[in-house]
Amino acid sequence: MTLSCAPHAAACAMFAPMTTTTPPAGSRRPCIYLLAAHPRWRDSRVNRRLLAAARALPGVEANDLYASYPDYDIDVEAEQARLARADLLVLMHPIQWYSMPPLQKLWLDEVLSYGWAYGADAGALRAKDLWLVASTGGPEASYHPSSYNRYFFDAFLPPYEQTAALCGMRFLPPLVLHAARSAPEAEVAAHVQTFTDRLASYPDWPEMAELAECPACSVPGTDRPSDEDGAMHRAAFASALERARASASGSAGEAR
Repeated sequence: MTLSCAPHAAACAMFAPMTTTTPPAGSRRPCIYLLAAHPRWRDSRVNRRLLAAARALPGVEANDLYASYPDYDIDVEAEQARLARADLLVLMHPIQWYSMPPLQKLWLDEVLSYGWAYGADAGALRAKDLWLVASTGGPEASYHPSSYNRYFFDAFLPPYEQTAALCGMRFLPPLVLHAARSAPEAEVAAHVQTFTDRLASYPDWPEMAELAECPACSVPGTDRPSDEDGAMHRAAFASALERARASASGSAGEAR
């Protein structure tokens, strides 16, 4: 288990798409929105336990993206509403090809829209926190210039950090478990406990006072495509997705 600071500042049935544990009346807990993105829960040794732990905590709204959107058709309005009321957004997933799983990336593309999440007149996410909780297949030693991943793990964090910065969010030190498939059970259990303790104690983390304020990154409208161009791209994507679904459906029918 590693708390990493960025260099710059039938198993699927077990998971319901969305759960929320409500705090006792009269208390004001921070609202936490956790996105769990694992394409194959049956293969999960760590993230499955983290999701179960999160769902047992008050004030945590946990969303299993692959259960909520198996067709990749994201409800942008609903996701923006959940994100707007959250104080902390947690991205929890295995690292795949040095990045996030595809549905998590699509969620960012669709939900963090210009004019709402970022841009000159945007401010929906300003002063919120973003926390990455990730696991890797390779051991920590493999993330080294002399090993096969060639870079320290922190070298793969800037896209996450800059996503937070562009939205005016504070990027918190990530929680990373390396060698998730082979780590000793005691290490996995300790990782789950640290994750649980962190969620339960947010925002009272000892390092919070040392973190920099949320940066200001304003993107001018001239650097974005026009609404008409954006609509054309969305229509083309929707058409391609529909063709892929039709093709997959036809292939499944032939296989039966």
